[in-house]
Amino acid sequence: VKYYGNHFWLMYEAEKLIAFVDGFVTDEPDLTDEMYEKATLHDETGAWQMIFGVNTIPAYRQHGYAGELICRAIEDARKQGRKGLVLTCKDRLVHYYAKFGFTDEGVSEKSTHGNAVWHQMRLTF
Repeated sequence: VKYYGNHFWLMYEAEKLIAFVDGFVTDEPDLTDEMYEKATLHDETGAWQMIFGVNTIPAYRQHGYAGELICRAIEDARKQGRKGLVLTCKDRLVHYYAKFGFTDEGVSEKSTHGNAVWHQMRLTF
């Protein structure tokens, strides 16, 4: 929050945080593991909005809350004049992010975060 607090999208039910999307901005076109570890890499004037996390409390899933936040992140990035957004996801979620206009660029060579296989996805304006 200290470095890229303006790039958290939060959803509450009353006082309870039920979902959020976050990620910083950079001129780097690809999402790397180093980005998760070094928030200081955030550059408010960067071209690309990275998405590091899409999170919803389990009891609130399957209601479209995360989707609403993703749409807001896309809208904000567009208004801010970014080139687009980049995220990584597991194979089972490629189709989910495609619904928002993200294109699968294949398995990421720059992110193995958590020793997992990640697909890099990009939405270019």
